[in-house]
Amino acid sequence: QVQFVGSGGGLVQPGGSLRLSCVGSGSIASIVVMAWYRQAPGKQRELVASIFNSGGRKYADSVKGRFTISRDNAKNTVYLQMTSLKPEDTAVYYCNADETWHSDRMDDWGEGTLVTVSS
Repeated sequence: QVQFVGSGGGLVQPGGSLRLSCVGSGSIASIVVMAWYRQAPGKQRELVASIFNSGGRKYADSVKGRFTISRDNAKNTVYLQMTSLKPEDTAVYYCNADETWHSDRMDDWGEGTLVTVSS
């Protein structure tokens, strides 16, 4: 089982940028699709972005063109570069194996990192 710890969140003004990191306790090389999720209070967890080991990426429509996901398997780390942040991006962000692609995995959701976008 791999556990994930997110970092890099904080308070940022609208239009600002943040780079989030998420490190696994073990190898992520065998995880074909890693993903960033976010959850705001009272909201359903939503998929923000995902990345294949092959380099392919996909994004939620709400963040496409603003966020970039990347991964470094050697560091067991996934990144999310966020630009042009909006108040509606405020949420706890965390990474994990894509829950749809890896529906048979039993990794927990680890520790997220809070992003607050506010003037």
